[in-house]
Parts: sequence; C-alpha cells; structure tokens
Amino acid sequence: MPVVARGLGLVMLFASTVASAPIEPPFWTGREDAASFARTQDDRLARATTLIDAMLRCGDKRTVLNTLRPFDRAVFQIELAEAQSSLVQNVHPDAAFRDAAEKASQKSAAARTALMLDSRVYDALVQVSAGKSDAATQYYLKKVLRDFRLMGVDKDEAARRRVAALLDEIVAIGQEFGRNLREDGRTVTVRDPAELAGLPKDYLDRHPPDEHGLIRLSLDSVDVFPLFSYARSDSLRRAVHLEYNNRGCPKNLDLLDRLLSRRHELATLLGFPTWADYVASDKMIGSARNASDFIDRIVTASGPRAKTEYETLLACKRKEQPKADVIQAWEASYWTEQVRQADYQFDSQQVRAYFPMARVKQGMLDIASQLFGVRFRRVEGAPVWHPSVECWEMLEAGQVVGRVYLDLHPRPSKYTHAAHFAIRTGVAGEHLPEAALVCNLPGGAADDPGLMEHKEVSTLFHEFGHLLHSVFGGRQRWAGLSGVSTEFDFVEAPSQLFEEWIWSPQVLATFARHHQTGEPIPAEVVARMRRASEFGKALGVRRQMVLARTSLSYYDRPPAQVNTDAILRQATESSLPYPWVEGTHFQCMFQHLDHYSAFYYTYMWSLVIAKDLFSQFDGKNLLDPAAPRRYRETILAAGGSAPAATLVERFLGRPFDAKAWEEWLNRD
Repeated sequence: MPVVARGLGLVMLFASTVASAPIEPPFWTGREDAASFARTQDDRLARATTLIDAMLRCGDKRTVLNTLRPFDRAVFQIELAEAQSSLVQNVHPDAAFRDAAEKASQKSAAARTALMLDSRVYDALVQVSAGKSDAATQYYLKKVLRDFRLMGVDKDEAARRRVAALLDEIVAIGQEFGRNLREDGRTVTVRDPAELAGLPKDYLDRHPPDEHGLIRLSLDSVDVFPLFSYARSDSLRRAVHLEYNNRGCPKNLDLLDRLLSRRHELATLLGFPTWADYVASDKMIGSARNASDFIDRIVTASGPRAKTEYETLLACKRKEQPKADVIQAWEASYWTEQVRQADYQFDSQQVRAYFPMARVKQGMLDIASQLFGVRFRRVEGAPVWHPSVECWEMLEAGQVVGRVYLDLHPRPSKYTHAAHFAIRTGVAGEHLPEAALVCNLPGGAADDPGLMEHKEVSTLFHEFGHLLHSVFGGRQRWAGLSGVSTEFDFVEAPSQLFEEWIWSPQVLATFARHHQTGEPIPAEVVARMRRASEFGKALGVRRQMVLARTSLSYYDRPPAQVNTDAILRQATESSLPYPWVEGTHFQCMFQHLDHYSAFYYTYMWSLVIAKDLFSQFDGKNLLDPAAPRRYRETILAAGGSAPAATLVERFLGRPFDAKAWEEWLNRD
C-alpha cells in the first residue's frame, strides 16, 4: 500500500524527469530531536508562504514562470513537511517524536488546505496561459485548476471556512485511528506449547516460554499469518483470529462513525451527493456507480471458481473430520495449505528455507538494477530514525538519482502493515527523490535468518514496485507531476506488476538459495509452487471484493444509513462462503478506510491493468531488460505527466482491457 498525499489527495505531489538533482544529504540529517524536526517542518511552511506572497505581488502578466512555478514550489514545500511527518508519526520509536510529527502533519495539511482555498491564488492561476507550453505543463495547469474547484475555492467565505474546519478534523481523526492501531499492543497467550504444533522451528525458536511457561504472541503479521497457515490447533487459530480482527476496537468504532459523517458533510458542501461520488470524480473509474459496477463484475467473474475452491477445502477437511459441514474464516488459510500439500505436492514451509531475508533483499535490488539500468549502494552510517533502518542510494551512469530507506522489521508502536512512504519530492535538477519501505517481515536479529514465506517475498516486491515508481518518476519538471502522482486508482499497478518476477524460476535462481546449504531453489519446486498458488485465488479475489464493497458502501450513502457492522457482514456473506464471525469488528483495523476511503476497489482495478501490462513482457526471459526499460521510460519515469490511461495506452499500443486478468483468474 502506498502512503501518499493525505486529506483530499487532489494535488498529488510525491515525486520527481531528467536533469540531475543536487546531492542533498539524507533527509534525517540534523533531526536530532523532536523540536528540531518540528522547526524544520515549520520552516518549510514558512518558505511556502513566502513563495505564494511573492507570486501574488507580481504585477506582470501571469505566466507559467511567474505564477505556476512558484505555486508548484510552494506546494512542494508543504508536501515535504506533510510526507516526512506522515512517515515519522508511523515509524519513530519515541512517543514524543511521533507526537511532534502528528502536530507537524496537522499544520502542513492545514497549510495545503488554506492554499487550495485561497481564491487569490486560484484567480492568478486562471490567468496563466499555457497554450505554448509542452503537453505536460498544459495538463498540469488544467489539473491544478480542477483540484482548486474540487476543494471548494469557488464557494463563499463561510463555506470555505467550513471546508477547512472539516479537513482539519478529518486529518485528526485519521491520525487517532492509526495511533490506536499502532499502540493497541494486545497479545495472545499460549499456555501449552503443544498448541503451536505445526509451526516451523524458527517460529518456535522466536517464541520461547517465559519463566511461567507462557508464550505470548503478538498480532504483527510476522506472528499471525504463519499461525493461520500452519498451526494445527483450531482453538488457537480462532483465538488469534478474534483478537486480530478486533485491533483498534472499541476506540475506532466511534472514530470511524465520525470520519464517515465529516466526509459526507464535506462532500455535500462541495456539491456531491456522497463522499464516494466526490472522491471518484478525479479517478480513472469516473464515478461511484462505475466503481460499484466494477465490483459486481469481479464478483460474478470469480463466482464459479470460488465455489469449486470452497468445495475442495471442505472435502479436504472431511478427510480428517468426516462430519464437517463448514469452513470457518480462521480455518481457510490452514485448509488451503493442506490442499496445496495433498493435491499439488507443495509445502510452503519447505520453500521458506530458500528465502532468508538478506538474500531476498539483495536479490530484489539486483533484479531492479538489471531490469532498469541502475545500481544500489548502501550508505553506511547514514542518519536514520532507528538502528535497524538501512539507507541505499540509487545510481545511474555513476550519478546518485535517488535514495531509499528499508525499515523492514516489526517493533512496538510502528506502523503495523506494509507501505511505501514518499519522503522527499524529486524535481528535475533541483531535488533528489527519497522514499521508504515500511514493512513487518521476519529477521532483524543476528541469530535469525528471517526465513520468509513466499507471500512475504511478494509483499516486499510489491512495496518496492511502489518505490521504483516514486523514484523513477521523481525527476519531472513539475513537483505536482512527479513520482506517484497519477490517478490514485492506478498507483497499485506498478507494484502489482513487479510481483510477477518472484514467480519466475529464472529470476528466483539468482537469489533464492537455501540458507544453510546455499543451493538454489529447484525449478521444479518453483513450478509446483506456482501451480499450487493457482488454488485459492478466486476466494482471494472474493475477499478483495468484500473489502472493496465495504469501503464503497460506507461512503456511498448518508451516514444515517450506515451501520458499519451490518454493512461489513452483508458484504462478507454475499461474497465469501465462510460464516460471519460474531464479535469481530474488522473495520476498526481497516486503515484503508482512512487512506483510501471509498476506493479500495483500486487494488483489483490496478491488477486488471497490471496483468495487461505484463502481457508485453517475455515471460520466458524476465531478465531481458528490453521491455522493462521501455516500461520504465513510458510509465514509471512519466510520473503523473499524463492521464494514467494515456500512459498505459502508450505502452500497450492500445487501450487496456481485462482479457489478461480473466486468463489469469481461470488459469489452472
């Protein structure tokens, strides 16, 4: 999941095209304490104000140079403050630092809101003629003016004040929602070590009994997901499922109701019937109705295969429990693993030995280097926010063109999922793009090889796909067109595309080696792994549609018609065969309801595009750099310089369609 502009997200400014930027120091340089961090962000907001004031005082005829450029650089400063504050509030180990970052994030969001509601700035930009400028500049000006109008700049003063107040409150609610998740801290206590039967040895080694003989499991993904797949104890899986799906509860129940209410009020104030209609207006999907229709089409397309998969799961369970008549939600991963072992002769625990964290990480960097014509260099001793964080420079033709940070392992009060965070917006010839990956993956201790599930390898490559998009796209002339600044429902496509490389025997042979023997993963094991992965994907698609329908339904109607428990239950029961689990409140931990709000459909919409993009690559030789280089220049490096559909059509030579996705869904 990417983390991009917060609030409305209408001016997407994470970024950077071609000219070499100055080699700025790592962004954490000089951030010795919370006070210095806060001062830096305040200074950036002050610079933004100075730029806008100078622009407004300009008495000359309005031009791209004297009006659009200072506006763009002002928003660049605001977004720098907002992006870095967003990262720090999610990852810093010190509570005082996180609090300072939250306050800085609130200030920067308020500054962006004030700028986009300033009719003087809008009137100045309206007077700019970009007719003789390049296509990207014309597109940018058109997009900026649209975003001003969507923000409500043309409303009366009272309405604009209310818009600003609502946006301030929405930011604060989202911060509290996320904070409750990071600081939830609940665990599950195992009193009998026999309950962990079925889990791999390194998992057991990481969870020794304490002096009382008790084993405490966190609810981090690195603890939870292996347990769901391998633990033979049904009661333990159920207990963990209940706790995991209640993180943030009950605090986030009321917060979510407030979030829905404030966003609905904002949407109606801006002339839209619902928040879903509002946020769809600047997306590829175009409307909330189109999003709903898309979800329905995916549910229908996946129906027959999902039914067959469920019947297979139940038949497998009946071999051990002849009277079984249902698969419960906390059993699905376990019985899926059993089917893959029995029917596909594939044991996912065995392949973990070929995916130690250090090798996977280096392999990922090497593959990106070969495909895209760059190399990565570790910056030893770089200032970072936690000792476990690594800083790497991306170099091209001997020049540093970007900087990336890898924060890969769980720790208390850290962001609990996996995401890409933009840090510094790149601008051609002015600023170097920087970005971070924040994950919760195995490893991090000297005696722990960090053996990864293949799906965890997929997660890492997915997030790195976002990072590549951010850095390669981070050299545009305009900050507002740089990096991951396309329509939001396209941003997952590059990350999903990069996952394809971890299914290739040719690619895996370059880094997937047994952590003890050094032997490469056998091609026939990869073939069985891939074939086994085909089982369960329709049920996985259905799970995605539960989330997509839930997020849309929370926002496509007045809040008075929303019961978050009832909507989630109805969405679950209409798409998945597992009985509803009473007493769970998944919406309390569904942080996408803040960041993505109504458009979680983005993941499947982007996957349709990603599968079509992948049709242009040579599946038998994924290390051939020809197609990747063309993809880099056509889509990644283009940032947001044109509509996403245009960029995709340039790469494909035609508009995208769903044929490749349908072939993937129905492939055995």
